[in-house]
Amino acid sequence: MPRQIRLRRRKDFDAVFASGRTWSNDLLVLRTLPTNCDHNRFGFVTSKRLGNAIVRNRVRRRLRETVRVLPTRQGFDCVLSAKAKAADADFARLSSAAKSLLQRAGVLPDPAEASS
Repeated sequence: MPRQIRLRRRKDFDAVFASGRTWSNDLLVLRTLPTNCDHNRFGFVTSKRLGNAIVRNRVRRRLRETVRVLPTRQGFDCVLSAKAKAADADFARLSSAAKSLLQRAGVLPDPAEASS
């Protein structure tokens, strides 16, 4: 992911955690904060509860790839946090969990919008 569409600074993460809305399922927690930007920024949180660095990095890579290929609406800062069960989930399950949260949050366009 290009640097401009990643959340990198602590203050950016803190703003999303403090003022954003939250959605969750059994694998992930999504926090979103609407912005006035012409692009989205994504951040990924994988705590040590998931496992060692190899497991955490694998989950982060899978989440980044899922977000990279999705057509998203613009103007959101999003943080995807992995729950402990995400360490054992395969790519398809993790991807489907992320997509469903992004749809519920309104970050993904409606199917009617995407086809036009």
